[in-house]
Amino acid sequence: MRIDIWSDVVCPFCWIGKRHLEAALETFRARHPEIGVEVVWRAYELDPSAPRVVGDEPTETSAQMLSRKYGMSLADAEAGQEQMAARFTELGLDFDWRSARICSTFDAHRLAALAAEHGRADAVDEALRRAHFTEGRAISDPVVLHRIGVGAGLPAAEVDRVLRGDAYADLVHRDVETARGLGARGVPFFVFDDRLAVSGAQPVEVFDRALEQAVAAEV
Repeated sequence: MRIDIWSDVVCPFCWIGKRHLEAALETFRARHPEIGVEVVWRAYELDPSAPRVVGDEPTETSAQMLSRKYGMSLADAEAGQEQMAARFTELGLDFDWRSARICSTFDAHRLAALAAEHGRADAVDEALRRAHFTEGRAISDPVVLHRIGVGAGLPAAEVDRVLRGDAYADLVHRDVETARGLGARGVPFFVFDDRLAVSGAQPVEVFDRALEQAVAAEV
């Protein structure tokens, strides 16, 4: 079975959805040890106009961005971020929304594409999310991305080649267009074996049912 996941690494619901899917997969594999599951990460940019931030350049906080984008008060946006942080805590994750820096994720997706070729997609994905949500790093900064890539076991020379050029840019654009073609209007967006779609950070039970439905459809 293959699961394609469209996600953006600055999307809080995407990390929540990932953890819910992982929990469902754990019990699914226990029930069906004979079924292999391949997870394929696909790129999606929530805000293609977000700036490429380098070093200590000032950025919006996540609450400031939400206030501007949705026309809500800053106090309401901050309250929403506190609620999101609480959901993270329930899953063993840490969301320091006061330090999270809003920036472009395009180069992060290109790095993730390189990681997939080396079988390190999940390691890089987790490191990118921790850098944004927990460590307050600008994941558009080549220095930050280089550290993440090498720290996840990618060859330093290949990481530098990607970050200095435009490798995998076409792949990122294709992933986004494919998601739109499938009807995705946001992320996370999961497709099971090219036939069953699940949108959003659904509860574990929803993913559990989707996995069983995907298996039944193959019979």
